[in-house]
Amino acid sequence: METALAKRSQQRQVVFLTMLLLLCVSGSEAIKYSMPEETESGYLVANLAQDLGIRVGELAAREARVHHRGIKDLLQLDAETGNLFLKEKLDREVLCGATEPCVLHFQIILKNPVQFFQTELQLTDINDHSPEFPDMEMLLTIPESAQPGTVFPLKAAQDPDIGSNAVQNYTVSPNLHFHVITLSRSDGRKYPELVLDRALDREEQPELTLILMALDGGAPRRSGMTTVHIEIMDINDNAPQFVQSLYEVQVPENFPLDALVVTVSARDLDAGIYGNIAYSLFQGDGDSQPFVINEITGEIRLSKKLDFEVTPYYNVEIAAADGGGLSGKCTVAVQVLDVNDNAPELTISTLSSPIPENSPETVVAVFGVFDPDSGDNGRMVCSIQNELPFLLKSTFENYYTLATERPLDRESIAEYNITITVSDMGTPRLATQHTIKVQVSDINDNAPAFTQTSYTLFVHENNSPALHIGTISATDSDSGSNAHITYSLLPSQDPQLALSSLISINADNGQLFALRALDYEALQAFEFRVGATDGGSPALSSQTLVRVVVLDDNDNAPFVLYPLQNASAPYTELLPRAAEPGYLVTKVVAVDRDSGQNAWLSFQLLKATEPGLFSVWAHNGEVRTTRLLSERDAPKHRLLLLVKDNGEPLRSASVTMHVLVVDGFSQPYLPLPEVALDPTREEDNLTLYLVISLASVSSLFLLSVLLFVGVRLCRRAREASLGGCSVPEGHFPGHLVDVSGAGTLSQSYQYEVCLSGDSGITDFKFLKPSIPNSLIPDNYMLNS
Repeated sequence: METALAKRSQQRQVVFLTMLLLLCVSGSEAIKYSMPEETESGYLVANLAQDLGIRVGELAAREARVHHRGIKDLLQLDAETGNLFLKEKLDREVLCGATEPCVLHFQIILKNPVQFFQTELQLTDINDHSPEFPDMEMLLTIPESAQPGTVFPLKAAQDPDIGSNAVQNYTVSPNLHFHVITLSRSDGRKYPELVLDRALDREEQPELTLILMALDGGAPRRSGMTTVHIEIMDINDNAPQFVQSLYEVQVPENFPLDALVVTVSARDLDAGIYGNIAYSLFQGDGDSQPFVINEITGEIRLSKKLDFEVTPYYNVEIAAADGGGLSGKCTVAVQVLDVNDNAPELTISTLSSPIPENSPETVVAVFGVFDPDSGDNGRMVCSIQNELPFLLKSTFENYYTLATERPLDRESIAEYNITITVSDMGTPRLATQHTIKVQVSDINDNAPAFTQTSYTLFVHENNSPALHIGTISATDSDSGSNAHITYSLLPSQDPQLALSSLISINADNGQLFALRALDYEALQAFEFRVGATDGGSPALSSQTLVRVVVLDDNDNAPFVLYPLQNASAPYTELLPRAAEPGYLVTKVVAVDRDSGQNAWLSFQLLKATEPGLFSVWAHNGEVRTTRLLSERDAPKHRLLLLVKDNGEPLRSASVTMHVLVVDGFSQPYLPLPEVALDPTREEDNLTLYLVISLASVSSLFLLSVLLFVGVRLCRRAREASLGGCSVPEGHFPGHLVDVSGAGTLSQSYQYEVCLSGDSGITDFKFLKPSIPNSLIPDNYMLNS
């Protein structure tokens, strides 16, 4: 909406200006008015109706208007009265600036008919502005060499007023060196200039501050001021001078790099480049020094590590030069303080390793220690571990010997790691450690030691030749050849024991081997000694006892001693017909050359003519009746018994015997008379014949088995003795004796038996009883 109104206003102005151009009245003169600026709004400028000679009512009727070329309407016309009023306060400096005179042009426009009148309003100036300088502060740079009378132009003050209300003259605050003069430009404006009255000295007064004032000619007079800051430029008329000619400083040798050592300071009364001091190291002797200096600040810093032991003192010359070529010089004395920065050093001169054991005090090493520090920092103490059998001895200045405290034992400790600690007395204490390795060489001072005081080895009989039966082991705590052990069999103390034919030993590793098959029944155990000898000089040796126990195998079948099974006719026992149940008919006696459970024998009745008439005790072989005999029982009985051991595999033997029933022991044992055949007994005779046939066949089979066993036994005996059948000496082995009588053969029934290998039959010969016959019961006497 505002945009539309603005467009309409612009259109009206264009139309109005066009009309003004068309309605130009020739020969009309402008109506002139005058008034001072800054007059308040509502001020009555004039009465246009009176000045234009028009009636008051006519202005309103003809729609009189006042037009100004500016944007704002400055005057206001009251058409009813014809008075022209000031619409707002007018500022001459704003409307006209520096233009003089300040005239504002207005147009009075009347309609019906259109008529145009020129009006001019002149604004007169009043002193409503004070002079103002462009800057609040002016800066002048004047060399101190400037001569009196020198003029220095200054910036003029600005005053928008004109005429006498503008700036008329300038003044400066009282001082000893300057005064100000006021000059006019071609446009009439005034400007100031500063004139030097007295020579300047920058070192005395490096700068001045003046107050410059500008005054106008109004009533009352207005003024403005600014500050003139004058800097006096220096000339190089002074050389730099150090605050101190000698700086003394102490610096520890472990001072960090780039750390501040000292700051030197020089002064130069000049200014500018002539007062700018540059510091530098003045190397008079040409030596390189571990310092650098900041050329601006004069800070001296450390550029290289200090070392008290190399250079304890430095003299550093410092030069200060200004920009004009003048310079000064001072000396900085730097004393380097020793710190404990060097750990002790240790140098081994001689070292003996290895050293023999069991030797008295022996010097192991000779070494020297050194610390380049001074004072307590260079004093040193040496030590080693307390638990070691070594001693440190001081010989002469800073030299020590390391020796054994007592004889060493290589078998206990073969190598020592000795740490030599060298510590100084500084703060903090520094230490150096050096470890030397001392080896102890061996001497042959230890005999071989067997891992056991005695060895018991077990081997089953009938072993294969060259069987490894065990290992004998010995250790020697020595080393090298002193620990190389050789094993050997020592001569046996039993002259009947052919040890070399039974056992052999590996000399290097102590392995024992059985050279031939062993027979438990011939040799149950034997002992011998084994020696172990080292390779030292002189050689040391030891020995141990080895016992070889032969373990039994079940390689022997039970052997029946009673009743004999190798006779031409079966053995016959007599049984009274009146015998009570449990009557002891006979006792089967058998032995087994094996031992242990291999010799535990048990008895079993396999077959009998009357199965329910007889029984055998399993553990003692007693054959007893189980009931009373009757008239119907056969007069003659055949029994087949089995004797077996408890071994693995099980071995057994059979026993065949006949029992003849008699009425009493007084009846002679004669063949039965021939009697007539009784029809009632034909069936009994047939049974008897069948029994006799079966007994014959069984007897033949048993004889064949016994013959085979006898031949095998005789062949084995021939291989062992390289000859015929030999009779073993002594009694049966003790392990075959069953004192309780519940096992095999009791002591009362021990016989010496030989199985003849030359005879064609397997007969047993009872040579003689091993105990008196009086100890054998009557009913157990045997016929040879």
